[in-house]
Amino acid sequence: MSTLPKALEKLIEALGSLPGVGPRTAERYAYFLLKGDLSKSKKLAQALDALHDGVKICPKTFALIDSDLDESPIYTDPTRDKSTIALVADPFDIIAIEKTGLYHGTYHVLGGLISPIDGIGPEQLHINELKKRIQHDKVAEIILATNASVEGETTALYVQQELSAMGVKITRLARGLPIGVDLEYADQITLGRALEGRQRL
Repeated sequence: MSTLPKALEKLIEALGSLPGVGPRTAERYAYFLLKGDLSKSKKLAQALDALHDGVKICPKTFALIDSDLDESPIYTDPTRDKSTIALVADPFDIIAIEKTGLYHGTYHVLGGLISPIDGIGPEQLHINELKKRIQHDKVAEIILATNASVEGETTALYVQQELSAMGVKITRLARGLPIGVDLEYADQITLGRALEGRQRL
């Protein structure tokens, strides 16, 4: 027989399903919300409730955008260079690159990395859509900005081979990114140097 109220148990279970949140952490979060200001809990509930209705995927770049937009604001920005595309695995990698303030092209989100162990193959990534963009936007350079991991390197190599016949310059983020580090967690200086030092493949 449980000693906790059912509502609290349900919250702990829900919080525990988040990545990186174990049972003890879930209990602490739930207790914090319970003993805290009711308005904070309501604000969190409203934000979670509005999440799926307020966010959608850009049909052109596959970045996350507000649901009332047709395409990514970065893609439609006339000051951005559409002839250069930074190819990233996930939407949050865009934020990491944007923080450097050094990149002025557009982005294309693959939607993951090739990982046979996780059951992710090339056909599940947005590579065909990238090929269409290369032709439509007269793209001159693709920057392979995938993580410096086995999956990131495998994906970069596959994309390079797929695009080799399209006559587009292909570069890769260079110095500054240690093996095993996700772009999302790289500091701005390190990522900035990697962008500036990218090399042609």
